[in-house]
Amino acid sequence: MTAQLPARKPARPFFSSGPCAKPPGYALEKLATESLGRSHRAKIGKTRLQYCIDLMREVLGLPDTHRIGIVPGSDTGAFEMAMWTMLGARPVTTLAWESFGEGWVTDAAKQLKLDPTVLRADYGQLPDLGAIDWSNDVLFTWNGTTSGVRVPNADFIPADREGLSFADATSAVFAYDIDWSKIDVATFSWQKVLGGEGGHGVLILGPRAVERLETYTPAWPLPKVFRLVSKGKLAEGVFKGETINTPSMLAVEDAIFALEWAKGLGGLTGLQARSNANAAALNKIVEERSWLSHLCADAATRSTTSVCLSVEGADEAFIKAMAGALEKEGAAFDIAGYRDAPPGLRIWCGATVNVEDIEALGPWLDWAYATTKAA
Repeated sequence: MTAQLPARKPARPFFSSGPCAKPPGYALEKLATESLGRSHRAKIGKTRLQYCIDLMREVLGLPDTHRIGIVPGSDTGAFEMAMWTMLGARPVTTLAWESFGEGWVTDAAKQLKLDPTVLRADYGQLPDLGAIDWSNDVLFTWNGTTSGVRVPNADFIPADREGLSFADATSAVFAYDIDWSKIDVATFSWQKVLGGEGGHGVLILGPRAVERLETYTPAWPLPKVFRLVSKGKLAEGVFKGETINTPSMLAVEDAIFALEWAKGLGGLTGLQARSNANAAALNKIVEERSWLSHLCADAATRSTTSVCLSVEGADEAFIKAMAGALEKEGAAFDIAGYRDAPPGLRIWCGATVNVEDIEALGPWLDWAYATTKAA
């Protein structure tokens, strides 16, 4: 007997963890297009790039001590740019509790050959943050997109640290409070919490990171797209809209739309309220079902953006069939867990998702689970 289809579908069944759902009300025709077909170095291009940077600063509440640059290669490009230009001056500690953190371990150990100290934890858990030696440079992922585990806050980072703190914050910015005095380097991409397009990264540098760039030269060669210093000084133009290489102005206008939408919500607090409401609605769904559980058992370190769920008795094939059935019905797109993570579901609860769509998802999860189990 086939389980009965639920009566109501999510109106916007976009639950991918990247690229994520576009902001509600989004439409291509709403984007400003005057900068398209023009040089990014023309006045109109520079003005729009600077406006995008200014909006990010305003919505994030980023202090004037920190610079913001738009760089190539999404979050990966931004984080690797930071690693390649600043690491090597001190010993390095890397934290890994999911696949992207492991990627930075690989870069530090195998590409840069820095012999890092590695603090690991299994999917669903955090390593011991108290075990970090802050005389080292420290690399960590603020929100593990593929495990649904985040650091609870920045309290584990000492104000008097000797090394630099490098935060891959791509699923965290615009969703959590971040104490920027504790962050020397942060990176993210527009495609996560803002629901923007991929391909561009954002690099945030605090004063200690700028000092490192101006006083230390790495032993390895740097490709042009990584170079942040000219004649021993920070290339300030990068942080004023003079990008290293040609950006997509369409992607920039897309990000501006999302940032203006965020500003209209009240900025950071409005974004956080939406994300928290979505996470709470999904948590209610989980608590009401014995066959569904959080991969991260500790609520204090559980992501409110990329929520990862375990399905009782499910292997990779079961999850693929379950997610495929939901996609076929147009009830939920892209909710299978990350390929390197334990088999499970991953549902984006960031601010661009509407809470009523999360609420409508519960009966559909029941249907897909029952249908797949029966098959």
